[in-house]
Amino acid sequence: MAKINISFFTIGLFLLALTGCHKKLVPLLPKPPKTIDIQQIDFEYMHGKARLAFRDNNREREVKAHIRIRKDSVIWMKLTVIGVQGGSVLANKDSITIVSNVQKEYYVFKYDELSKKFNFHVSYEVIQAALLGNPIIPRRPEDTIEEETFFNKLIQQQATTKIENLINKNTKKLERVDMAESTSGSSVKIVYADFEPVGDKLFPYKGTIEVAYKTLKGIMNNTIVFEYTKAEVGTRELRFPFNIPKRYDRR
Repeated sequence: MAKINISFFTIGLFLLALTGCHKKLVPLLPKPPKTIDIQQIDFEYMHGKARLAFRDNNREREVKAHIRIRKDSVIWMKLTVIGVQGGSVLANKDSITIVSNVQKEYYVFKYDELSKKFNFHVSYEVIQAALLGNPIIPRRPEDTIEEETFFNKLIQQQATTKIENLINKNTKKLERVDMAESTSGSSVKIVYADFEPVGDKLFPYKGTIEVAYKTLKGIMNNTIVFEYTKAEVGTRELRFPFNIPKRYDRR
């Protein structure tokens, strides 16, 4: 009888071992990557040519632009409309100045004013990143990462704004940014396409920026579409000529 009890005990242990082994064979879902390799455009000076289209609730405008950038310092644009110089833009660390040669007037926008208007944090760094296809906010330890079939998603929180970055697994390039502000309902969507080499990195030759924000008259939608026809980076120093004629009115 003792032998039978031992046999049953042994069989029980054997079945328990099999059950444990079976559980170990259950496939586990892939763990999200702990880090994301994002390929970014790095440079001292950048210059290029692009076609820009601006659309809002009321009208659409299209211009050609010569663009120059000194990293983390200044963004300069000379705008032409149908072969005629239409104006210029200068963005520095403090503000953005837009000069209209057609209307003979100019505008100065402080970043805190723009942030309040759009209900998003607006700064020189944000504008530079958006033009180059780099992340709006650098990678931080508190950010979270989700893995999809073809993309890695970097999720960031800045105050009341949630930012989702979609990075292509193969190219390591940022292809889409979705920003949503929880208290106002404002949103920004940026989509990049047509990546080609500039220097030793891939650069998005096409991009679309869509901004939706609340005003007293309702939801305002603004869209900026840019398509580069030329883009180069290097160390050669560039000039940024900019002046406002005295007879122009400030708006």
